[in-house]
Amino acid sequence: MSTAQDVERYRQNWQDEVDSAARYRAMADGEARPGVLTVYRDLAEMEEKHAAFWERRLADAGAPAGPRRIGWRTRVLVWLARHFGAGLILPTIAAGEHRDRNDYLAQAETHGTRMAAQERTHARILGLLASETSGVEGGVVAQIEGRHHRNVGGNALRAAVLGANDGLCSNLSLVMGVAGAAPSGHAVLFAGIAGLVAGAFSMALGEWVSVTSARELAEREVATEESELEVTPEDEREELQLIYEAKGLSRAEADQLSRELLARPRTALEVLTREELGIDPGDLGGSPWTAAGTSFVLFAIGAVIPVLPLVFVSGWTAVGVSVGVSALTLFGIGAAITILTGRSVWRTGLRQLMLGLSAAGCTFVIGRLAGVALG
Repeated sequence: MSTAQDVERYRQNWQDEVDSAARYRAMADGEARPGVLTVYRDLAEMEEKHAAFWERRLADAGAPAGPRRIGWRTRVLVWLARHFGAGLILPTIAAGEHRDRNDYLAQAETHGTRMAAQERTHARILGLLASETSGVEGGVVAQIEGRHHRNVGGNALRAAVLGANDGLCSNLSLVMGVAGAAPSGHAVLFAGIAGLVAGAFSMALGEWVSVTSARELAEREVATEESELEVTPEDEREELQLIYEAKGLSRAEADQLSRELLARPRTALEVLTREELGIDPGDLGGSPWTAAGTSFVLFAIGAVIPVLPLVFVSGWTAVGVSVGVSALTLFGIGAAITILTGRSVWRTGLRQLMLGLSAAGCTFVIGRLAGVALG
């Protein structure tokens, strides 16, 4: 028996699907490109089938859905799409589909159906369409992949800069906190070394867990896609066809290409994994050990900077030298960030310097107060 909460959920799902179908119909009406127009119509038909599914659930629960009426927000979007073109509302619709793409995964009623996978496909297709403000042409995937590869260096630089910054700021703050409480002896040096080792291992472990979890999730998604390809090959072919239509191929070309791919199951699985899930089957997020090792080294490079002066001098002199060297490095990290942002070197460098020294100053004051209180 369906509970009152179930009926309310069915009704909300039904209304969402009715609204989605209406939006896609309006986007088709406001779209000039025949290939993309067909995609919107196909998406609308799929959403109408989903709405019919929830109508049956409501009828079985003794709470008929009634006539289909769209909400006021959808009415506004429909009007905008028909009068100013589908492109005006596409980013909004794409963002909504991306946000809600996994809503059906936790709903038992949709298990055994294609609804959850189809919603993810919708999000993927709209993401492709929204990736180019002028629409998706035949070479959009190559362009997207080109941007991806160009960004690899930027992402690596960003990870290096931020990893070193984490190590520097956290260990400088630790050193200053201990120095505030007890600047003499080896306590500050030992604290700095302990902070370097503990922080580097913590960062490495966190990165290992993160990448491993991402790989396991990707592997599960690929396994699910493989199972769906075996059980419902025609549904998967239709998804491939929609994806290729979204890229700019004609309906006939997309149909032919999807059928050719389906004749080669392994190739079809690889294509679906890339196109529908956005996962590289040969990579699956990279190696967790490489990520962990990289994170360890980057954090340690930053964390060693405030510690090195403590090896050669002691007392307040060591604290002063540590702060000075760390300050220069903080400014350098801020300057390095401008390679990514294009902002002013002086402004970004000084901002990074002030933030890092502020954190260190706060911990120094806290350490000083604690040292006085304990003394």
